[in-house]
Amino acid sequence: MRIAVITLVAGRHSHLALQQRGLARGTRRPDHYVVVAMADPGAADVVRDHLPEAEVVAVPRADGGALPLAAARNAGARSALEADADLLVFLDVDCVPGPDLLARYADVAEDGALLCGTVAYLPPPPAGGYRLDALPGLAAPHVGRPSPEDGEVLHGGEHRLFWSLSFALTARTWRHIGGFCEDYTGYGGEDTDFARTAAARGVDMWWIGGAPAHHQYHPVSRPPVEHLDDILRNGALFHDRWGEWPMEGWLREFAGLGLVSHDARTGSWHKREPTETGRPGSQG
Repeated sequence: MRIAVITLVAGRHSHLALQQRGLARGTRRPDHYVVVAMADPGAADVVRDHLPEAEVVAVPRADGGALPLAAARNAGARSALEADADLLVFLDVDCVPGPDLLARYADVAEDGALLCGTVAYLPPPPAGGYRLDALPGLAAPHVGRPSPEDGEVLHGGEHRLFWSLSFALTARTWRHIGGFCEDYTGYGGEDTDFARTAAARGVDMWWIGGAPAHHQYHPVSRPPVEHLDDILRNGALFHDRWGEWPMEGWLREFAGLGLVSHDARTGSWHKREPTETGRPGSQG
């Protein structure tokens, strides 16, 4: 089985470098490593002259400057398929694979299944940075997702829990799903749409024990107010495609901050303009 690893990058070069080091020390190395640089020409310098050898695919920003996450994943998959990959493994640039991640995905992969390993969110790195051999002891897998034991596979998972931080699928399954919908640009929604499409096409969801990834620390905002416009735009697109809104937890938090309002009649969410009246946090 020929394995391709696909990761997207727009900055976070130190995270990319550690991911590459993690892949190099794995019990199974990728046959093809695709780094999709989203308007990030410096990414090529990070991975050059290190193993595993990387192919860098350049993708421009979308109209308006948004990151083209869906289109970039599709571009990475095309490169992998052109290299005759049998298994596509998508890793977020912040994720360092455990030594057995690729081997474990390859061992359990079957057509018709979407595979997700565990992800542990690491604390800030110590002085001198993370040590690969110390990562497993720094954080447990995220409690919001199933965490099967090593060697265990949980079939029939809930597609709404899918996340794109670490997942794998066969080339045939990728073609069956059809990739990511490129109407999504910027942050949020495209991975939820991908999982919904997979479910609609009869692709099962499996949680894989023994395929851990370690998510490197970076500051985040909660809720992600810097992505408000992306979330509203992509949420409306998802609603048009599937009849419901994704990311409603964040939308409710935005509403609590007085940033959005909810139209109970249509079920839609809208950005509140500074001139709108009413108590901050109220919902119209």
